Formats: sequence, C-alpha cells, structure tokens
Amino acid sequence: MRAPIGDFDDARPAPDCLDLLTEPVAAAVRAWTGAVPADQLLYVDTDPGIADTAVFVEHHGRELLDTSANCVIVAAKRGGEARLAACVVRSATRVDVNGVLRKHLGARRVSFASMDAATGESGMEYGGITPVGLPASWPVLVDAAVVDTPWVLIGSGRRRGKLIVPGKAFAQLRGAEVLEGLGVPVAG
Repeated sequence: MRAPIGDFDDARPAPDCLDLLTEPVAAAVRAWTGAVPADQLLYVDTDPGIADTAVFVEHHGRELLDTSANCVIVAAKRGGEARLAACVVRSATRVDVNGVLRKHLGARRVSFASMDAATGESGMEYGGITPVGLPASWPVLVDAAVVDTPWVLIGSGRRRGKLIVPGKAFAQLRGAEVLEGLGVPVAG
C-alpha cells in the first residue's frame, strides 16, 4: 500500500511487521488498544544510513519536516534524583527544555539523556527511538501540534524503518500527556 505521507510505496500495517521492530515496540503494537486501531500504525522500510532527520528529509522530501516528529529522551533532576521522560515534537521544532518542559516536570534541571541511558532503558536504537513501547514509568510528553497532525512519521525503535501514525494516536499512548508549546521553532 502507498503511505499517506512521503514517497513510500510499501507501507504495511505494523502488526504485520512485528519481526522488523524492537521487542518493546513489537510488544506495544501487539497490546495496542484505543480509538486508533493498530492496523493504522504503518511501517515503512528505510535506509538506516539516512535515519537522522536532516538527511532523511533531504532524501525523501522537505515536506516531511511538517509531518515528521522526533522522540527526544530527557533526564529531569530534582533533589538529587533523576528520572527519564520522552518528548515528542515536530521535526521542524525543538523541545522547550528550559521553559515548558522544566516547569511541567517540576525539575530543577533538565538535560538530554545520555545515549547509553536512552537506548539501554528503552531497548531501542539511537536515532530510531519512538514513543511507542517506552517503559511504563516514563512520562510521554507530546506537543499538541503533533496530535493535531493527520499523519506523523516517527522512528520505529530501530534506525532502519519508520512508523507512520495518525497524530491523535500519540495522545492514547501509555503515560501520554499533551502539552501546548512543548515544541518551539528552531532559531535560524
């Protein structure tokens, strides 16, 4: 089937591609419930060498900047204790770490999680982390603009492959909270 966004000719329902997903993502797809049916989560095969957003959109079309999102893992620190959280923002924006995010998490300090922490605790590959299948203890903070996007391209848990998901599905993820202004325009 042709994907609803991008130039992908071979989009397949994610439940039919569980062997191509990391175990946490496959488990989340198998257990998927809610208003958006699991077969609307689509998998597209992509080249892992171009998984990073800037290179990916140069190859597959700059219009994907408006319909793709990044899942950024952060470490929020307060009182000597750190906890991880996921932030989902449109690719053309950045996470408002020192404003919306820090205030929402009630953290003294928020920084991007180390690659070892992000990959080790999520069970996903760096450059392919997705909010689908993250640990239950992590808040999943989703910018409202992502939820309002009809179809969103995001990582699949691996550098090879992407998921195309209805934006409203992000609001139904375990631990999801939708926040206005989490993603802010990139200064440039």
